[in-house]
Amino acid sequence: MSIGSFIKKQFIDIIQWTEDTDGVLAWRHPMEDMEIQYGGSLTVRESQMAVFVNEGKIADVFGPGMYKLTTQTLPVLTYLKNWDKLFESPFKSDVYFFSTRLQIGRKWGTSQAITIRDADFGMVRLRAFGLYSYKVSDPARFYSEISGTRASYTRDEVEEQLRNLLIATMTTTLGASSVPFLDMAANQGLMSQTIRDKLAPEFARYGVALDNFAVTNVSLPEELQKAIDTRISMGMMGDMSRYTQYQVASSIPLAAQNEGGVAGLGASLAAGAVMGQAMAGGLGVAGALGIPGVPAPAVPPAAGATGAVAGTAAPAPAADDPAARLQKLKELLDKGLVTQTEFDAAKAEILRKLVG
Repeated sequence: MSIGSFIKKQFIDIIQWTEDTDGVLAWRHPMEDMEIQYGGSLTVRESQMAVFVNEGKIADVFGPGMYKLTTQTLPVLTYLKNWDKLFESPFKSDVYFFSTRLQIGRKWGTSQAITIRDADFGMVRLRAFGLYSYKVSDPARFYSEISGTRASYTRDEVEEQLRNLLIATMTTTLGASSVPFLDMAANQGLMSQTIRDKLAPEFARYGVALDNFAVTNVSLPEELQKAIDTRISMGMMGDMSRYTQYQVASSIPLAAQNEGGVAGLGASLAAGAVMGQAMAGGLGVAGALGIPGVPAPAVPPAAGATGAVAGTAAPAPAADDPAARLQKLKELLDKGLVTQTEFDAAKAEILRKLVG
């Protein structure tokens, strides 16, 4: 070696990584035309690990701490080079740092809909989305299986591979699941844990530990979602009498805001009663015709069975009877459905019409 080459020779005394770039999981310390000074220091910070690679083989792995590089602190490298205890010359080796920080809030999702068999809807196509977190747990395996000799390896690059594993496992799990889609929302926690248990060993093969996995949303195509909404609406309107009661109760607080105020409530109730009778009559005809799902109308008792003529009913009070309207308003006041002011205004309106 010439004197000029010797002078140009550079030695490294301190080896460390400050992680000045976010999202880098593996970083190779610059070693071109440089040798590590025997007795130099290696600094591995918390949430880091360092790997020495000699002639393509992993020699030593260091966790967090500060090390003086000697034959005592490099046992495997010493064995590979057959150094004796007196060897104190600079040496050449590649040093890789790995970030072991937890990578949180990473998003995943199915780019294509997954077709599964559902107990309620038959074959359905659904998509799923969620979050997961992971970290590099075995840098030697991560180096061998994923990052290799590259100068740096980023989080985005490794997640491309992890996402493929994730989607494949998700597809298999949902395809083999017997949980109907309508019950998946209530079972998302259990589904998340099941998928995590299956993903963990797959991630470990690459030196990555899966810390958390969550399914936050499972959705259907828009056309099927509309069909479900229609089915829900029909279920809500199944009991027409309760539905009518709900509509009337909902309209009372708004009555005072309309023309006529609560005084016009009697007419609204009368109209609702007529609609209810018409709907009941329609259901009776449908039941008489034997339409599935609609009960047949009840048969009136025969004449003389109870001492009354069959079909005879007590006459209903007229809808415009002032006394009946006042009585109805009083019931609404007693139940707290109208205020005293609204009651007084309605009462005055009825009396005014009564006296002309």
